[in-house]
Amino acid sequence: MGDITLRAIETFKNADYIAAEDTRHTLQLLNHLEIKKPLISCRAQNERSVGPKIVELLDQGHSVAYASDAGTPGISDPGAVLVDIVREAGHQVVPIPGASAFATLISVAGSGGKTLIFEGFLSPKPGRRRSRLRELMQTGDAIIIYESPYRITKLLSDIADIDSTRRIVVGRELTKLHEEITSGSAGTLRDDYANRPSIKGEFAIFISGTKNIQLSEESADN
Repeated sequence: MGDITLRAIETFKNADYIAAEDTRHTLQLLNHLEIKKPLISCRAQNERSVGPKIVELLDQGHSVAYASDAGTPGISDPGAVLVDIVREAGHQVVPIPGASAFATLISVAGSGGKTLIFEGFLSPKPGRRRSRLRELMQTGDAIIIYESPYRITKLLSDIADIDSTRRIVVGRELTKLHEEITSGSAGTLRDDYANRPSIKGEFAIFISGTKNIQLSEESADN
């Protein structure tokens, strides 16, 4: 709650309606801010069907704010579909900056080169996950991936199997109460998480690129 911006608070106050990924979570935030507004459930499962209803409200001259649970809408959170529906209906969409694990992790990851690939969540199927991960790491660019607590050890193991020396930064529960950031080689962090008795929270993983390392070596040779 401490990361919410003044613009976000003013947006909530001025909106006629507030659509939310989970109305229960957003209600907690609104109660904390002492804001009372009609809430509309708009999550990944019903985004396409609720979108036209929100457009109807906009057509009537009402304003609608949208809030996702624990991150900026549209970045591995619902919201992108709603944006398309609203914009295609001729209404303006205004972004309100907010807490994001993606931006937070980049700010503490260190040098990632000129190009950064944001992949979001990989496939939960082991074969597809490893295949896509290998493709991404072979680009030589820095990568950011999201993962759940149920597959984080498997993901770290996959990264280490491909390149155990690659530097990675693991962010757990970024921008939240129990935030934790660890960094080191893929092999070291694989062993760290494999030995933890329990793992909770959502994860963002930064995998360093190799292109900037190659360029540094070439510059040193010259």
